[in-house]
Amino acid sequence: MSRTPFLPLSTLAAAALAASLASSVHAEKADRAKPLNVAADRQGTLDLLKQVVVFGGNVIITKGSIVIKADRVEVRETPDGYRTAVAIGAAGRPATFRQKRDGIDEYIDGQADRLEYDEKGDVIRFVNNAVVRRLRGASTGDEITGSVITYDNTTEVFSVSGGAGADPAAGGTGGRVRAVLTPREGTPAAMAAAQAASQAEPQLKSSPALGAKQ
Repeated sequence: MSRTPFLPLSTLAAAALAASLASSVHAEKADRAKPLNVAADRQGTLDLLKQVVVFGGNVIITKGSIVIKADRVEVRETPDGYRTAVAIGAAGRPATFRQKRDGIDEYIDGQADRLEYDEKGDVIRFVNNAVVRRLRGASTGDEITGSVITYDNTTEVFSVSGGAGADPAAGGTGGRVRAVLTPREGTPAAMAAAQAASQAEPQLKSSPALGAKQ
């Protein structure tokens, strides 16, 4: 699976996000050795000659902490025994990916019209209207959007590219690459940002008790 090059106008933002995530993202290492399981609502088809399995209808793929959900999934087995999976979302409902970080309450969470997972290379590609977030508990740490986002789980590096994209008014990226970066948790920058956010919150004022004279 080839790497997607950065667009020149988006290199700075993409490189900043890649550096931020690569320095702190550590996916569950045990996931690589776990079996790949597929479940679906509708009946699947199995081609023993081509080693291809196709599932449709609320398909869920699990592999350790990895969870992929889609409307249709095609799984192939390569001659060396590894598997590749292509997951496609439905209209208005993209395919989704989630994986837990190792030893911490954080997840890599993403969605796109199409997901491509390579078990041998341990690489996931988010294709068309792609959004990938690093979640810290219930809050979003970092977020990146683009036409194609590739996450190499072995080197822990993200790459992103723009493209023709979809109309932003319809929920697409418009072909632009966007990144929202936050300081790493526990750093002085993160503590300063949290303090600034708390000071910006409106302060509640006490009101007279019911029945009190004005």
